[in-house]
Amino acid sequence: MTTWLQFIILAFAAFRLTRLIVFDKITAFIRNPFHREVEEMNDDGEYEVYIEIKGSGIRAWIGELLSCYWCTGVWCTAFLYGIWWVWPQGAEPLLMILAIAGVAGIIESIVSRIID
Repeated sequence: MTTWLQFIILAFAAFRLTRLIVFDKITAFIRNPFHREVEEMNDDGEYEVYIEIKGSGIRAWIGELLSCYWCTGVWCTAFLYGIWWVWPQGAEPLLMILAIAGVAGIIESIVSRIID
């Protein structure tokens, strides 16, 4: 990293990629071989969804990794930094798209809390 701007861009890009992999419905196909979503009714009559890890060995390890925002975040950050370090011109568009989407997501969360 040579500037604070590069650091901030990488941070927002890593944030967005991590959320994409761990939480977003569009990437559920990545998690499905490793997770099972279970719905149960709580004492208040509301449904709660929780994750069960499938399998054992490497499959369970990947399932645990994909269920942990912090763990996945480290690997996403390492991946993005590695691409940027090896091929900065090629990584720049990906980093910018993810960073802008990350900032937009944060703004949307703030605005939706204010409006609701």
